[in-house]
Amino acid sequence: MKLVRFHSEAEQELAEHEAWYRQRSEVAAQGFLLELDHAIAAVAEAPERWPIGRHGDRRYVFPRYPFTLLYRVHGDHVFITAVAHQSRRPGYWHHRK
Repeated sequence: MKLVRFHSEAEQELAEHEAWYRQRSEVAAQGFLLELDHAIAAVAEAPERWPIGRHGDRRYVFPRYPFTLLYRVHGDHVFITAVAHQSRRPGYWHHRK
C-alpha cells in the first residue's frame, strides 16, 4: 500500500465539497466522506488499476457521488491533484504539480 498525499488545492476542494454537503444533510456529508475514504484506500492499494488521462493523471470515478479523484503515482506515494466535481471545467487541475 502506498502513502497518500494531497495537493493543497485538492485539500481545499475536499473541504469545500464536504461543507457543501454538510450544509444540506449530515447523512449526505457522511456518505461523501465514506466514498472518499473508499477511493483513497482503493488507489493506495492498487494505484495502477485506474486509467491514465491525456495529461498523466489517473482517475478514480466515485460510484455514487459526482466526483473524480485525480492522482499521480510518484515512487512510494500517490499524489492526489484534485477532488473534482464532474460538472467543473475539465482539466482545471493540470497546473498542479
